[in-house]
Amino acid sequence: MGQLTWQKSSFSGGGEGNCVELAASTPHRIHFRESDQPHDIATTTPHALSNLLHTLKAGNLSR
Repeated sequence: MGQLTWQKSSFSGGGEGNCVELAASTPHRIHFRESDQPHDIATTTPHALSNLLHTLKAGNLSR
């Protein structure tokens, strides 16, 4: 994975830490991490990330 340009989520607060950051390496690969753990990076597709965000917003997670 080459140099990524990270963008902080618009829902993250103005302070340091506890921010979700996203970066795209290709149109088909999205990387995300928490700013306080910058070396722990998850990678997914835009479609899968969109489905996750819609599920979280709807509160439809099963335990």
